[in-house]
Amino acid sequence: MTTFVDRVVLHLAAGKGGHGVASVHREKFKPLGGPDGGNGGHGGDVLLEVDDQVTTLLEYHRGPHRSAPNGQPGEGDERNGAAGEHLVLHVPDGTVVKDRAGEVLADLVGHGTQFVAARGGRGGLGNKALASRRRKAPGFALLGEPGEERELVLELKTLADVALIGFPSAGKSSLVSVLSSARPKIAEYPFTTLVPNLGVVTAGDDRFTVADVPGLIPGAAQGKGLGLEFLRHVERCGVLVHVVDCATLEPGRDPLTDLDVIEAELRQYVPDQALGGRPLSERTRVVVLNKADVPEARELAEMVEPMLVERGVEVHIVSAVAHQGLEPLKFSLARHVAKHRASLPPAEPARVVVRPKAKDDAGFTVARENSHDGPYFRVVGERVERWTHQTDFANDEAVGYLADRLQRAGVEEHLVAAGAVAGDAVVIGAGDWVVFDWEPTITAGAEHLGSRGSDLRLEERARPTRTEKREAFHARKDAESEVRREMEAERRAGVWTADD
Repeated sequence: MTTFVDRVVLHLAAGKGGHGVASVHREKFKPLGGPDGGNGGHGGDVLLEVDDQVTTLLEYHRGPHRSAPNGQPGEGDERNGAAGEHLVLHVPDGTVVKDRAGEVLADLVGHGTQFVAARGGRGGLGNKALASRRRKAPGFALLGEPGEERELVLELKTLADVALIGFPSAGKSSLVSVLSSARPKIAEYPFTTLVPNLGVVTAGDDRFTVADVPGLIPGAAQGKGLGLEFLRHVERCGVLVHVVDCATLEPGRDPLTDLDVIEAELRQYVPDQALGGRPLSERTRVVVLNKADVPEARELAEMVEPMLVERGVEVHIVSAVAHQGLEPLKFSLARHVAKHRASLPPAEPARVVVRPKAKDDAGFTVARENSHDGPYFRVVGERVERWTHQTDFANDEAVGYLADRLQRAGVEEHLVAAGAVAGDAVVIGAGDWVVFDWEPTITAGAEHLGSRGSDLRLEERARPTRTEKREAFHARKDAESEVRREMEAERRAGVWTADD
């Protein structure tokens, strides 16, 4: 059984950035070799690329979870990690990319068009890149950033100039096969066509594409018979061709009734506003009375033709099997397509939008929030969150480096302005990934560094002074003398003897 898939939900995960490495150059007779840790490689992106050889989304329906390779970690001797390769997902021409909320992110038209669906994480810096005049030999490196994870909705909307619409078994596939070189499946049973077929039609010097849309039935605008999936492929077409079966033997079927039913479904369908939103009922429409090779059908077509002309509709009597009336139909459609193309606005190059940063924009926000444990302060910003992801919290020096970066960015000033005091809980990011107690006394400066991988600002020990040491020594000696006096007094009183 053929599976009709024109809408899929993709779960994408870009590659993670590789970690930087903390390394020191070691060589004989060179005791001060200095840092030589390399940077981690960037994670691979997930790209959507239009391929004119791909016509279906069935592959992603069966495998919706896709992930790009991660970046490799850095190594010593200034060796950077390899970047992860980009994952390229090939999609058909005319694919619309949306988020789960329904907002259109990209309209992929044209072979080779790409869209970055998920960006890979940046690799962390090694201690070689973190070295400075004040921090000559960092004992830490930055971690790689996680890759972007997104859920995207792909909708296939057929890209064609002309769409053939009508009831099942009206002869649409047969008409496409004789108008173009397309070879769709043709059979006597309804719903033979489940996947739209595209064909290129040549009329003199003009060329245009025709889409064979699967058959519509009453209630298609409400989803009956996969009608919504079928009508979705008509949104991009500028010219609609009603293919009417004049040789049907079904009761209650006649050309005028079939035309009215399909027109009612077109009026009820609401096109996507992001793709223009032009109602289908306002498109140029042409009526084709098919199967004129049957004598009774031709008589019926010639009888119905004046009625349709009175409605202001262009009518063609054709026979796809006998190749009758095809040439006038080709040139008529070419004329309508040329008129439609001329009415379209000229293509403009994408504008470069420059959004300068405001003078008072710090790049982050500080807000006071409440929870069942009491009030806390949340810091949200792209830079501060990225710095947090890059920090190895098992390394005190790395934590101190994060404190320096936050202090230079003005986070402490904004916390004071928001009413924060020492000991208040501070959360960085939208979630609860990093929570710490704020200590405003921590200031920037490499002079606070201790041994490699440590930061004296984070040590909770206080070194006693010389006077404190002397006082403690005398107190200990006085206590020992007092114990000796008490024991001597007890011995003289007979409480205990030397033999005991």
